[in-house]
Amino acid sequence: MSRKPIVAIVGRPNVGKSTFVNRLVGSRNSIVDDLPGVTRDRIYFDVEWQNKVFTVIDTGGIIPGDEDDIMVSIFDQAKIACEEADKIIFLVDGKDGVNPIDYDIANILRQSGKPVFLTVNKLDNPESYMMVNDFYSLAIGEPLGISALHGSGGVGDLLELVTADFEREDVNKEEENHIVRVAIVGRPNAGKSSIVNSLLNENRVIVSDVSGTTRDSIDSLIKYKDKEYIIVDTAGIRKKSKVDYGVEKFAVDRAIRSIRDCDVALLVIDATEGISDQDKKISSIITEAGKGIIIAINKWDLIEDKQANTVNKFDKMLAQEIPFLEYAPKIYISAKTKQRLHNIFEQAQFVYEQATKRVSTGLLNKIIKELYSLNPPTSVKGKRLKLLYATQAGVQPPTFVLFANNSDLLKEHYKRYIENKLREAFGFFGTPIRISVRERSEKEKK
Repeated sequence: MSRKPIVAIVGRPNVGKSTFVNRLVGSRNSIVDDLPGVTRDRIYFDVEWQNKVFTVIDTGGIIPGDEDDIMVSIFDQAKIACEEADKIIFLVDGKDGVNPIDYDIANILRQSGKPVFLTVNKLDNPESYMMVNDFYSLAIGEPLGISALHGSGGVGDLLELVTADFEREDVNKEEENHIVRVAIVGRPNAGKSSIVNSLLNENRVIVSDVSGTTRDSIDSLIKYKDKEYIIVDTAGIRKKSKVDYGVEKFAVDRAIRSIRDCDVALLVIDATEGISDQDKKISSIITEAGKGIIIAINKWDLIEDKQANTVNKFDKMLAQEIPFLEYAPKIYISAKTKQRLHNIFEQAQFVYEQATKRVSTGLLNKIIKELYSLNPPTSVKGKRLKLLYATQAGVQPPTFVLFANNSDLLKEHYKRYIENKLREAFGFFGTPIRISVRERSEKEKK
């Protein structure tokens, strides 16, 4: 597949970049708030316009020369986005008029040598369009007025200009090879962004000692051994009681949504802090969503006096603290030293294959018959559960339907027994299993 064209959205803080991206994508993908500088990393989205598919990069607001650490990082992220991009949309604020910072950004963009489309945003009423002419003073091309908030104005005209030389694609064409989507999740400051940066060998995501630096879920496409993977860096998920309403709450909601959208979740646990109640809560979110899971114990390089059985001790602790994740692969890694880091790709591919595995109906019923014969359920008030037939109803997670004489007779402990036997027979490593039971209808009984 040929590389999609890349368009970077660049501008100073609070000119409406994220609102504009949301308008293009058609959903509230990027966090939007009245607070300037809400977007701090560069965030990638695929956009389709008249059968032309391209990638949009939403960048943090630029303030050239600002020495604040986070603002410098935002500026660096925007510079990298401009280097990656084929074209640049320079967004300015039509309400505020020309700002001195706009001149500085215009000078930087001229030096990039990339095609730049000067776009005047927040023209939300006809009278405001008079402001467009003021932006000719930036000397970076003809300004085009839009309203990202309302979708009115020249949004369509802008996209026509930007995509004029993009190739049309058959958007209904299915991908031959599914790209496994891996969401990196965990508590704040567990090292999620550092893992992404180490995998990418670049400062793709802003990393800081301040917990909660990542506030958006950020996608990165990585190729490993001829296979492509989408790695999603997410905001740290803190306890609800500690989450402030507003930007952080949106970020946590996005992180949870990223779990629901992924194929495999990589749960990052800080080896130096052990397993917390919040790690258990995040584990529950992943299993309830039916997603494949890998447990990554990060910062393993910081564990001193490691012995031959140190890993076994940590494994036992995991089994005690999170017993319902005994089926999940565990990897001991260090984002800093890159120790065993590429095991993430191998395990993600393996877990995805396990989660999408299908079992033939004949073989499934043979196993169900055997496990029933080996350990028949105890009777309840003189009635005994009879398993009549089984079928696999779906994948991701593997879902099985058991047809029985009485659904009330299938107790939780026996359901767990069935799940364990299915894992013994077919694997299903790293993925939850769903088992439901249906009673035979009166018509079928007759």
